[in-house]
Amino acid sequence: MTWRNHIVGVDQPVPVLGGAQRPGIHLDNAASTPVLREVLDAVRTFMPWYSSVHRGAGHKSQRATQAYEDARETVAHFVGANAQDHTVIFGKNCTEAINKLSYRLPLAPDDVVLVSLLEHHSNDLPWRARAQVRHIGLDAQGQLALAHFEHLLRTHAGRVKLVAVTGGSNVTGQMPDIHRLAELAHAAGAQILVDAAQLAPHRAIAMRPLADPQHLDYVALSAHKLYAPFGTGALIARRDTFEQGEPEYCGGGTIELVTTDTVSWASAPERDEAGSPNVVGAVALAAALRALQSLGMAAIAQHEAELTAYALQRLAQVPGLRIYGDAQPQRAAQRLGVIPFNLLTRSHFLVAAVLSAEHGIAVRNGCFCAHPYLMHLLGLTASAVDAIRTQLAQGDRRSMPGMVRVSFGLYNTTHDVDSLVAALQQIARGDMRGRYEQDRASGECRLDHSQTNTSPWPGHTATESSCAVKA
Repeated sequence: MTWRNHIVGVDQPVPVLGGAQRPGIHLDNAASTPVLREVLDAVRTFMPWYSSVHRGAGHKSQRATQAYEDARETVAHFVGANAQDHTVIFGKNCTEAINKLSYRLPLAPDDVVLVSLLEHHSNDLPWRARAQVRHIGLDAQGQLALAHFEHLLRTHAGRVKLVAVTGGSNVTGQMPDIHRLAELAHAAGAQILVDAAQLAPHRAIAMRPLADPQHLDYVALSAHKLYAPFGTGALIARRDTFEQGEPEYCGGGTIELVTTDTVSWASAPERDEAGSPNVVGAVALAAALRALQSLGMAAIAQHEAELTAYALQRLAQVPGLRIYGDAQPQRAAQRLGVIPFNLLTRSHFLVAAVLSAEHGIAVRNGCFCAHPYLMHLLGLTASAVDAIRTQLAQGDRRSMPGMVRVSFGLYNTTHDVDSLVAALQQIARGDMRGRYEQDRASGECRLDHSQTNTSPWPGHTATESSCAVKA
């Protein structure tokens, strides 16, 4: 597929057990995507013009300022925002964007924020310190329960100020109907925030004008999940919210005038971008968004849906493998390409370690910063959670529950899926060439390199581990 040609390091060789190398297969895109060549080219082109922004009189400063503000326009265009209703605030990442909104949205201690149980911790914990959080329940497949959402709106009528919901789950790939949720929230006098960290790389987003009952009030996204490194993210927000109040960070760039007694704050978005901004990060993010739109968000969505359907079919052929969430291939277009599973006879720590060390396949394992969601999907009882908490307090993570997660990007192929399935079939049979030990503090499984004279990667030295993994 030609889209692979757009990815930096797509076939980068990685070491495997025995000293050999093979092209790595990256199936951890929900954590971070690789880099688009268009992004790397844009950064290289910009770097000779890098300078301070906004108040420099020199030509480089003016060029850098223009690039930074152009990036802001590109982000707004990508999510369908308009300058009259919205402002684009750059920051470190999606987590910082949500935390910023939690500080800047006027909330009283008795106000209610409805947070779905689908959420990454970054769209849950910030709200717990600012208001009364009530969690929207899920059905047996881990999808948001619309009836429970409506029940919470009625129960807390007049107090619900915000609905905070993911656009796409980083655990199961479930995509709530955000515009339907927005319509119901607005009818109840609330606003809506969509955490689009997972959604933005895979689906088109339309915030819509504020006059539209289904509009989105706030959208947060992160560049490192959009094929752009350099550490930036953005909050696309209602302008009227950020034209009022004091920013949580004060200093350079946030003000119009300061005396010894008074402060006149700058307008949005400058009011909320204290200090020297990450200009290179903004340029990289904008380049990524332009590239994705050029490739076509609809085409990306179609390719990833077909790949997800194929993966669900193939994974079902692995003995003892359980998929969490919606495992029906025919509904792949209604979800993202994020698939969590467990091999019921193998630790998720072990499966992830073997995939990497023996097959060169990168996945993620654990709880994916979404503990409440994982507990629901795994069916953990309160007593089981208490037992886990006790073990964690003793510094022992070896029994930490979790899953293995594969997540696709636009460049992944059916060959990647076939390689994954073949590896999982071997693991399910117990066909593992390495010996693995589990670290007590982290729970991670690591190769015991004393079994071989050849390290799987240059410069690696064996580390002490506490106990062997039992298959």
